[in-house]
Amino acid sequence: MRIGLLSDTHGWLDPKLLEFFEGCDEVWHCGDIGTMEVAEELERHFIVRAVYGNIDGQSLRLEYPEVAHFKAEEVNVMMTHIGGYPGRYNPA
Repeated sequence: MRIGLLSDTHGWLDPKLLEFFEGCDEVWHCGDIGTMEVAEELERHFIVRAVYGNIDGQSLRLEYPEVAHFKAEEVNVMMTHIGGYPGRYNPA
């Protein structure tokens, strides 16, 4: 499985990413998507798994979870935007 991994697009999707991720089976966006338009553009081209980040508004928070748990090729995956802050990381 080929995965395109990104985060923090903040409402702007560099057109070069679509070319860079060409051939990916899935794109995983690790939060701070910024706008539904960015999410929709990615979904027009790829299977997308995403979580919302701290800057994402209500529409993205309704569409994507804060933490995603899934299995990809027999590997358990946990994806979130911010795992913690220096000195206060969540060890779970």
